[in-house]
Amino acid sequence: MNSEQLLSLLAALFSLTGSFFLLVAGIGILRLPDAYCRSHALGKAMTLGLSCLLLAMGCAIPELAWWKVALAIIFQLVTIPVASHLFCLIAYKRRLPYWSAGGWTRDDNRPRT
Repeated sequence: MNSEQLLSLLAALFSLTGSFFLLVAGIGILRLPDAYCRSHALGKAMTLGLSCLLLAMGCAIPELAWWKVALAIIFQLVTIPVASHLFCLIAYKRRLPYWSAGGWTRDDNRPRT
């Protein structure tokens, strides 16, 4: 197996893995009950999915500079979790109900911010 075949195999593997995580993120956003759980699905699965797809792109296109791929992955690792946290912060400040083991809950005892 030469290096070109190895890079093609890695590109396919990263592409399938990234597609799987993006599918899981999409299903999580549709199926999870509240904003907090949806934000968790968005933050975790989207970060992993996009990072894997960027690695697949780096393996599939030999002319592509790896520093650009690394910079894009670092950008995703920094911005997606921050956006996910901000979604949860807005939901918390608006006192949106959240899902717990006992069903839907609204925490009205916390101080207003």
